Amino acid sequence: MIETDIIIIGAGPTGLFAVFEAGLLKLRCHIIDALPQPGGQLAELYPKKPIFDIPGFPSIGAGELIDNLMEQIKQFEPGFTLNEIATTVEKQEDETFIVTTNRGTKVHGKAVAIAGGLGSFEPRKPLIDNIADYEEKGVEYFVRQPEMFRDKKIVIAGGGDSALDWTIFLSDIAEEVTLVHRRNEFRGALDSVDKVIELKKLGKVNLITPAEITAIQGDGKVEKLEIEKEGEKFYIETDYFIPLFGLSPKLGPIANWGLEIEKNAIKVNNALDYQTNIEGIYAIGDINTYPGKLKLILCGFHEATLMCQSVYNRLNPGKKFILKYTTVAGVDGFDGTRKEAEKAVVKAIE
Repeated sequence: MIETDIIIIGAGPTGLFAVFEAGLLKLRCHIIDALPQPGGQLAELYPKKPIFDIPGFPSIGAGELIDNLMEQIKQFEPGFTLNEIATTVEKQEDETFIVTTNRGTKVHGKAVAIAGGLGSFEPRKPLIDNIADYEEKGVEYFVRQPEMFRDKKIVIAGGGDSALDWTIFLSDIAEEVTLVHRRNEFRGALDSVDKVIELKKLGKVNLITPAEITAIQGDGKVEKLEIEKEGEKFYIETDYFIPLFGLSPKLGPIANWGLEIEKNAIKVNNALDYQTNIEGIYAIGDINTYPGKLKLILCGFHEATLMCQSVYNRLNPGKKFILKYTTVAGVDGFDGTRKEAEKAVVKAIE
């Protein structure tokens, strides 16, 4: 039996940052994740994808962000159970929890934080009859290694952030990048839309809207795509077709834990601490839902911070928590007690 304070389910950016916030409060963490390495979707699906909304970083690669988070939490020595799925959670008489994985690993903790992102996931595929015949033969649902597209002709389909971001990124790598979207309006960030339009004006990106890709042709690999635009059909040659229509999320075993679910997400109390309907079980990051929810990494960081403070107060009833800034107390001296806070302030003044 592995013993810890907080059992974190999900090793994505929100789960990893929760380890840091818990460490500041002297709370130990153990992370369970179904993937063989930390990082969640960022490491598995988008390691080279640029991220533009992390405070202090105008742009940072998804993989680099995970590396930085791992370096940040190393000092707190979290435990990891990787390549295993959390299948059951049992609340004990003393209000603690035991989480068991599909391989029989048991983790005993005083609180559970579900940070599973979108849960288990698979790409949403376009309705093209023979698309399965070309998967990994020119049809790619994820961009894991951008260098494979160097000096190639690329067609991207989609209208969200991923489609826009990869169009921008690959315009400096590929010989030719074409973005196809079924509407004239895009769902992604306005800044990204502006960048794509500017790249079109510069001749670095082909933009075809409103249009849809309706067929794939090629002898053993993708060679041509049929595009339908305003009732007319035409073909363009390409080496790769990258449909980016998002992911279809599934909660997996978590859906059977007695948690309140709404539209495949876990309902939480966002007015306080992101706790679920089961006291002691929290949900943070993309896996939760509440009025006004935004699925952004920085929002997950905020939720992780409040969750950790709630766990601290739950485990230390009557012990007054004093918020301190790490610039004053440092990392080692941060434990939330008034006495240590006063010492830190005096030391800073001296």
